[in-house]
Amino acid sequence: MADRKPRIGILGIMQDLYDDMIPGIAQRQEGYAAELAAHLSDVAEFIPSKAVKYREDAERAMREFEDSDLDGVLVVMLTYGPAMRVARLLSESRLPVCLANIQPEPSVTPAWDMADMTYNQGVHGAQDTANAMVRAGKRFQVLTDDWKSDTFRADVSRWARAAAAVSAWKKLKVAIFGYAMNEMGDIRVDENALVRTLGPEIIAVAQGDLYRGMQEAPASAVAEVIAFEDERFDIDPRLSAEEREDHARMQVAIERILNERGFGAYTAHFDAIGEDGRFSRLPLAAASSLMAKGYGYAAEGDVLTACMVSAGHVLIGDAHFTEMYAMDFPSGSILQSHMGEGNWKIARTDRPVRLIKRPLGIGRLADPPTFLFQYQPGPATLATLVSLEGDRFRMVVAEGENLDSQELPALEMPYGQFRPASGLRECLNAWLSNGGPHHEVMNLGHHAADWKDFCTLAGIEFVQV
Repeated sequence: MADRKPRIGILGIMQDLYDDMIPGIAQRQEGYAAELAAHLSDVAEFIPSKAVKYREDAERAMREFEDSDLDGVLVVMLTYGPAMRVARLLSESRLPVCLANIQPEPSVTPAWDMADMTYNQGVHGAQDTANAMVRAGKRFQVLTDDWKSDTFRADVSRWARAAAAVSAWKKLKVAIFGYAMNEMGDIRVDENALVRTLGPEIIAVAQGDLYRGMQEAPASAVAEVIAFEDERFDIDPRLSAEEREDHARMQVAIERILNERGFGAYTAHFDAIGEDGRFSRLPLAAASSLMAKGYGYAAEGDVLTACMVSAGHVLIGDAHFTEMYAMDFPSGSILQSHMGEGNWKIARTDRPVRLIKRPLGIGRLADPPTFLFQYQPGPATLATLVSLEGDRFRMVVAEGENLDSQELPALEMPYGQFRPASGLRECLNAWLSNGGPHHEVMNLGHHAADWKDFCTLAGIEFVQV
């Protein structure tokens, strides 16, 4: 999902009233929809319907869109079309909907005749259709623009990626190995409310499945992991062959479980691994490389943030799991890190990523191979999901920058210093006031607008701090 373009249906609406008045109008306007699809083909794959004139046409088109497992529907008025023919379909569709309030020509000119008026009269059809969806309680996006403009292309691209991320969430399965960290409150969620409201399903996986997977891991797959690391990373010479093979077996086993059972994300608590008695070390490097492959991940049984990392992969790309460790008031930044997991795709490009031998008392196991890097300096965005009462969820988002900051030689795990654009004090005051938890997904670049579109389509409260 993280690598493919979104797939979006174009529902082109008109009515048969104009067929006799302007012969060939349906074919002409279908050509307009096809031109629109071609014009936007670099941001998504668009599949136009035949011109929808009747309720039966609309039902057929929407059925084809849903059967084709598309990510969303872009509604385009080819002329005016009465909303009652599509109101029920759009309100009941499981697909995210965007109403593109556009028309073939960007400007009215003295050369226009009644045919031109008819070709370009979509705005009041859009008003009729939007009114029907609002009254039906359907969430939808609206984009009013010249369809050939750069702003329209950017807006459609952002909406399409949000639609793909929301659609992926509705099918997402998250594995939790063992159990969640005891007494950690801000990671807790009503799993029934989560699957009912947003879609992700949480499924427990026994630690024994991971252990058996390690024993059954093919030698060729283990060797492939080690060869990839040798080629790409700076390997600590203190790491023994046994340590590297054991860690690689864990990575192979986790990935096979995820693939064979259809999981797009997972979480594992260090105590669930450490107390089991069959494991030598924690799978920290495995988490890092699996995030780099596009899987969602979070530590300590935090299924909510694992969902967020998965969404961040689809919505933006190269999502990274992190948490706020400490405040640095002189630089106005927050030290971001975690126990050892981190998507090495966000590492500084001017320094090698290291795979190190690293003592770690947490889990009371042997030293876990761990990736060590600093975050790439520049724009970045943090996002987190808050579980509120009942079916309510809130997303808290902060834009800022990763500083070209000092090295911390004693910190043997991925880290960086994030400076919020709103200011350290203002950001954290608002973060805490809105219930923002301590785990987050980070993406490089400024992406609050992407997350806002995602929240609009998913029905999540959005707060930027």
